[in-house]
Amino acid sequence: MEPTGVRIGRRAAALAVGGAALAAPALAQGKFPERPIRLVIPWPPGGSADAQLRSLAELAGRKLGQNIVVENRPGASGTMGAVQLTTQTRPDGYTISQMHLSIIRRPFIVRNPPWDPVADFSHIIGLTGWLFGVVVKADGPIKSWADFLAFARANPGRLTYATSGIATTNHLTMEELSEREKIELVHVPYRSSNEAAVAVASGEVMSVADSSGWAPLVDGGQLRPLCVWTAERSPRFPTVPTLKELGYEMVVTSPYGLSGPKGMDPGVVKVLHDALKDALFDPANAAVRAQFDMPLEYYGTEDYRAFVRRRAEYERAMAQRLNLRID
Repeated sequence: MEPTGVRIGRRAAALAVGGAALAAPALAQGKFPERPIRLVIPWPPGGSADAQLRSLAELAGRKLGQNIVVENRPGASGTMGAVQLTTQTRPDGYTISQMHLSIIRRPFIVRNPPWDPVADFSHIIGLTGWLFGVVVKADGPIKSWADFLAFARANPGRLTYATSGIATTNHLTMEELSEREKIELVHVPYRSSNEAAVAVASGEVMSVADSSGWAPLVDGGQLRPLCVWTAERSPRFPTVPTLKELGYEMVVTSPYGLSGPKGMDPGVVKVLHDALKDALFDPANAAVRAQFDMPLEYYGTEDYRAFVRRRAEYERAMAQRLNLRID
């Protein structure tokens, strides 16, 4: 017969091993994913983000051995995915959604913040963004960014610019540029970037500051880009200077990524991140991004969490400075 102390020691060790097994993440037991994953896209089908995320879902699903099923839930300024994650979803990794700047910004521009953009989500991966720029009518008097500033200074309150909405990234960027240059511009919000670009081509407004919904009209000769907001010049518009080249230490691409509800198992997050990263760097997804002029903005999980944290502080400060409210 074994001494009592030995029997107790072995039993304690067995219990410890069993407890560790129970606490281990599902992926360590080979159980994640064991059914399809749902990806909520908070926009209608057919746009650039929808196309990029659908491609990503197809490619990552192959890696995971389970389908990633896309569900479009437009409305509420692209925040329906965040609503889903914060009110209706278990943190098991089977529902994820796009995380974009409007979701990070929203708590700071409404009276009753619906979520904390840092604490109320499990941030997984940063993916890509958009090509933004300022564009004018091709046959108008403004031919360059210097002309744009000169006209604004000579005509305070007369230079109009269109965007796809109030408190969007492009609107806030133009407010920041206006403050730096001490010029007075008139903001004219439209429902979409495409509609804003058509308004400039028809002469309704003088310029548009938005993502590259204006690109086809530039290719067609109706519009002229004055600057782009990416870190490097756009391969599609190689003669157009960046904001950095014009003297502003600014890169504005409105990066987005994917997140889940708060409290997700770190191991599950890693499985999702690794499959999504492989999909992001797959040539098929790169081709979709190139089609829509979407720059690569990859962040690993820890870096993406840090990005969201920094961006939340920036959005808080901008909302306070500009007294932004949408309710």
